[in-house]
Amino acid sequence: MGSSSSKSSYYPPAELDRSWRKVTWRERNQILPELESLTSSEVLKILLYGPTGAGKSSFVNSVQKALLGRNVISAQEQTIRSGKSFTATIKTHKMKKRGGGRFPFVFQDIMGLQPDNLGGIETTDVINILEGHISDGYTFNPLCSITKDHPKYNQQPNPDDKVHCLVCILPADCISRMNNEVFDKMRFIRKTAAKLNIPQVIVLTKVDQACEVVNKDLKKIYQSRKMSDKIQECSDKLGISLNNIYPVQNYYAEITPDEATDVLILMALRDIVNFAKDFVEDRD
Repeated sequence: MGSSSSKSSYYPPAELDRSWRKVTWRERNQILPELESLTSSEVLKILLYGPTGAGKSSFVNSVQKALLGRNVISAQEQTIRSGKSFTATIKTHKMKKRGGGRFPFVFQDIMGLQPDNLGGIETTDVINILEGHISDGYTFNPLCSITKDHPKYNQQPNPDDKVHCLVCILPADCISRMNNEVFDKMRFIRKTAAKLNIPQVIVLTKVDQACEVVNKDLKKIYQSRKMSDKIQECSDKLGISLNNIYPVQNYYAEITPDEATDVLILMALRDIVNFAKDFVEDRD
């Protein structure tokens, strides 16, 4: 009839038809006994790395809260976004058990990665940590990496000085806007870890800030189309398979336990610890 019809824009629904990863939301009481009964021939070392402000220290605290079922402070967190890394030294965090004692795994928290003009940890220092050359308490220098004559440099590391699992902490809310230079550094670290056969995992934080669906209901995290896209983006950028990527929500303002928050954290933790244990057993 001579009239033009405009095409209507199609926006896919924010929620997928079904969850793409199975989660039993009452699984907390099943995972905790598994972790508490865990034994290892040596203390398992789990290294956390990633960009500044990704939530590495918050993840350490959130893990400890999930394990104890109460509020704790294990690692000092940055509460103001200053653009600088709050963690200046390598710090090892031991995890407490509810009934007393410690778990046979520890987290190593380090300075965040940044573009060269903003400072941050040197990639060479991260590699030295992987290989067991840097002792606890070393203060990072954004201008240069550790030297072999430094008192905190371990010339001849034992197998138990080395890292048993490498965990990249990434913020879901700004992964698409992250500086490519930082991704280049992470890919270099990942490539070196792969040569050392160290298992690798991504923990995706700040999911509530990245997706409105998840912000309203954390239990829909694996039905969120946006989170599915974010996880795929992580895999594409760093080359880590989807089944080694774990979205979580760290504890921030909450002071009491939350079932969904705990389950996601403990699901990630269980696999991370098992990967580290497998590495030690296969190495021996």
